[in-house]
Amino acid sequence: MALLDGKVVIVTGAGRGIGREEALLLAKQGAKVVVNDLGGHFDGTGQSRSPAEDVIKDIRGFGGEAVANFESVTDFKSAKRIVECALDNFGKLNIVVNNAGILRDRMIFNMSEEDFDAVVNVHLKGTFNMARHASAYWREQHKNGNMLNGRLINTSSDSGLLGNAGQGNYGTAKAAVAAFAIIIDREMARYGCTANAIAPVARTRLTIEATPQTAATMPAVKQGEFDRFSPAHVAPLVAWLGSDDAKDVHGEVFRVGMGRVWLMRGWHSAAQVAAAPGTFWEPAALGARVKEELAKGVTKKETMAEILTAGR
Repeated sequence: MALLDGKVVIVTGAGRGIGREEALLLAKQGAKVVVNDLGGHFDGTGQSRSPAEDVIKDIRGFGGEAVANFESVTDFKSAKRIVECALDNFGKLNIVVNNAGILRDRMIFNMSEEDFDAVVNVHLKGTFNMARHASAYWREQHKNGNMLNGRLINTSSDSGLLGNAGQGNYGTAKAAVAAFAIIIDREMARYGCTANAIAPVARTRLTIEATPQTAATMPAVKQGEFDRFSPAHVAPLVAWLGSDDAKDVHGEVFRVGMGRVWLMRGWHSAAQVAAAPGTFWEPAALGARVKEELAKGVTKKETMAEILTAGR
């Protein structure tokens, strides 16, 4: 019996890259897959049915079950239709993988309102739209005695978890969807659901075409060489998080790629100073204590470049 036999999953942005590998592996693990992809360019412009349709052909080629969906996650009603696509074709929904995304990199002093809104709309609003409709469905089913053990998997990024210059829109949205997974998990655990997030490290259209500076750290492999940056390294964790075996994994954020998985930890108390009981801080005195005491809790931050070269 395969890990995901009997499960129904939606993967957004599943036409290429990480989403494609996720859809293929989920299907190989027995899931019935809604392959959602608008088929646009990496900056969100344009539209094509070919990417999603090609993935469907691949899945059906090895005996899997899948349907294509071309709705945009950015529209609330369209996102509901994506959920309904799973219900109409396969009768239920167990897993949602929020993977759809675009890039419009600019330094903050050059970023237009449109560039900011477009990126946040896909990554954050799109994640909300899908999570909102799936969670309402899982809650309703649970109240009716139908335990579907819903699994929500958001796609974050080191751009948001660590920070990356030129990606104030993308990184902000990616940090938010990681936090969003933690919050959703706390709300939905009572209904037998889990919500987690991943931060992939992989060579994709977004990391190579849209961010040329990354290409040097993710060189193309020669024929016959093992590809440590293949997006296929991301899919196994997603498949496992979607399974019943991961029922006790709640509100976690994982970096995944290059054959590795990191458990991440976000904002947490590293050190503190306190005023004397019954007194208020004087700003200068507080500043002196901050420099003296809180600095002891400061550790060297990871950089994206260090992550990409790990294990070489």
